[in-house]
Amino acid sequence: MTTPSYVARRGELEAYFDRTAVEAWKRLTSDAPVNRIRATVRAGRDAMRETLLSWLPQDLHGLRILDAGCGTGALAIEAARRGADVVAVDLSATLISLAQERAPSDLSGRVSFAVGDLLDPAFGQFDYVVAMDSLIHYEGADIARTLAALAPRVGGSLIFTIAPRTPALTVMHAVGQLFPRGNRSPAIAPISIGRLAQNMRMHASLNDWDVAQTEEIFSGFYISQAVEARRS
Repeated sequence: MTTPSYVARRGELEAYFDRTAVEAWKRLTSDAPVNRIRATVRAGRDAMRETLLSWLPQDLHGLRILDAGCGTGALAIEAARRGADVVAVDLSATLISLAQERAPSDLSGRVSFAVGDLLDPAFGQFDYVVAMDSLIHYEGADIARTLAALAPRVGGSLIFTIAPRTPALTVMHAVGQLFPRGNRSPAIAPISIGRLAQNMRMHASLNDWDVAQTEEIFSGFYISQAVEARRS
């Protein structure tokens, strides 16, 4: 079940990535030159993507993966190269269009791109769900509700990122609020692993799930924490 806060934030993200951030996101997720700040973000995202992919089996043949909040599709493509059948979903029609343009033609049968909500049950069952930097904008309670809704549809693990509650990230967030509202990205919602676990324990469908491993990635203006949740 979605909440008003989830729906409101989902709308903000859709509007931001479909209109405000289109050109910046195209450059950030390509090999085009970027300024020093964005270069650190690019490097951090590359490192995070490699981390999340390393938590999946090396051989993904016969496995079905949901790339939840796929953006321009880089993670989905790498998973497909390793044999997975990937459903790559994003709220932004603009980003999905870009992902389709960039997808290698030889992988067209392994990756299905779709505009939509990652919680849509019509996408079916999966062996793994990966959500890279798509839940960092939601409050902890909504992250837990999202995981609880996905858990019954996942045979393996839930792999996602959160915004860690660190002094450095707090400062960056405060500085970001100084920019004109039209230039701001949607706010992130830092949360500790302990608080996330508490929120997860409030849902029956997550009673047999535990946080199995975590890893923080720090790269200049990119700070994010990878989390894998598995059934105990």
